[in-house]
Amino acid sequence: MSASGIERVVNGFREVFGREDALVRSPGRLNLIGEHTDHNLGFVLPAAVDKSINLAIRLRDDGRIRLLALDKQDHYEGTLDAVRPSGQHWPDYLLGVLREFQERGCALPGMDCAFGGDVPIGCGMSSSAALEGGFAFGLNELLGFGLDRVELARLAQRAENRFVGVNCGIMDQFASLMGREKRLIRLDCRDLSYQYVPFEREDIRIVLCDSQVSHSLAGSAYNQRRAQCQAGVALLKAHQPGLESLRDATPELLEAHRAEFDPEVYRRCEYVVAENLRVIAACAALERGDLAAFGAAMNETHAGLAHGYEVSCPELDILAAAAQPLPGVLGSRMMGGGFGGCTINLVEAPALETFLAAMAPVYRNQLHKDPIIHICQLRGGTERIA
Repeated sequence: MSASGIERVVNGFREVFGREDALVRSPGRLNLIGEHTDHNLGFVLPAAVDKSINLAIRLRDDGRIRLLALDKQDHYEGTLDAVRPSGQHWPDYLLGVLREFQERGCALPGMDCAFGGDVPIGCGMSSSAALEGGFAFGLNELLGFGLDRVELARLAQRAENRFVGVNCGIMDQFASLMGREKRLIRLDCRDLSYQYVPFEREDIRIVLCDSQVSHSLAGSAYNQRRAQCQAGVALLKAHQPGLESLRDATPELLEAHRAEFDPEVYRRCEYVVAENLRVIAACAALERGDLAAFGAAMNETHAGLAHGYEVSCPELDILAAAAQPLPGVLGSRMMGGGFGGCTINLVEAPALETFLAAMAPVYRNQLHKDPIIHICQLRGGTERIA
C-alpha cells in the first residue's frame, strides 16, 4: 500500500479514536501455481504482494470493541463479553480473530481498529486473509501473546472457518503472514512444512487481468469437485491401502485403474495428480533460473483447469488464450477457485506496455468490457510499521 494509503488509515483512525498504538501492513497474496491442490493435501506456491490492508490499532481498558472500515465508510461497536456475528459481515473477520484469542485463554482488554487498503476485491488476492492475519498479528504484538507466524495463520484460518463460516484452507493466511521479498513459498498442505523458492528476476511483472465475472458458481462447484476427488481416493485406496489423498497417487496408479472410474471423476483426479507434480517441477525450474519452463507449466495448469478440472469460464479462457502468445509473456492461467476472477500473467517488464496495449481490445471486442488490470510485485509478509 502506498505511503498516501497508509497516511489515509492513520488520519482516519486519529479523526475518530485518537492516536494509535500500532500500525500494521498486511499483504494480499497470489498463488503462482498449484490450484485446487490444497484440499487434496498437496503443494501450493503462493507469495505475498505489494497490495495490502493497513490497520491502525489502539488498546482500551474497558472491554469495548470499536471497528472502522474506511473503504466501506462503515463502523461497528460491541463488547468482548458478547462476541457474536455482527450482521454486517465485514466485522466478522475481525470478531472471529477475537473469538479465537478468547478460546485460547488470551486476555483481551478491548481495542479500537481502523483499516483500509488497496487489495483488489474479488480478484483472488485474499483481502479477507490479509485483514484477519494483520489484526491477529497486531494484537499479538501489542499484548505479547508470543504466538509465532504459523500459529497466527492457523488462528486466522480458524476464525474464517468457524466464525465467518467459509471453509477455506490455510494457504491465504499463511502466505500473507509468511511472505518474503523475492521469494515464493512452497507450502505442503498436508503438514504445513514449507520452503522459500527464489523469484529474483527484477524484470518480471506479475499482471492480473480481471475477467469481471463473479464467482457465482464457485461454491457449489468447489464442493462437487472436492467430493469427486474424495471418490477417486476411495477407489484408489482399495488398491493401495496406505493412500490417504490424491497427493499420494501417481499418474501410473491412476492410469492402471482408469476403467474403474467414472470418466468425469477421472478427469478431476488426473488434473490434481498432474498439478502436484507441476508444482514440484516448477520449483525446480525456478531454482535453476528457468522462467520459461515455469511459465510453460502455468499454461499447462490453465489447460488442466479448463478441460480436466473444468472450473474456468469463457472469459478466463479468452484472456489466457490472448495473453499466452504475446511477446514477453512467459505464462498465463486462471487463478483461484474458478468461474470468474482473474488470470495471472508473468510478463517481462520491457514487454509490459505492449501487453497492456494488446489486452485492451481483447476486453473491449471480446468481453465487451473496459480493461481492469493490476500489476504486482512480491513483498514481505505482515509487519508492524509503527
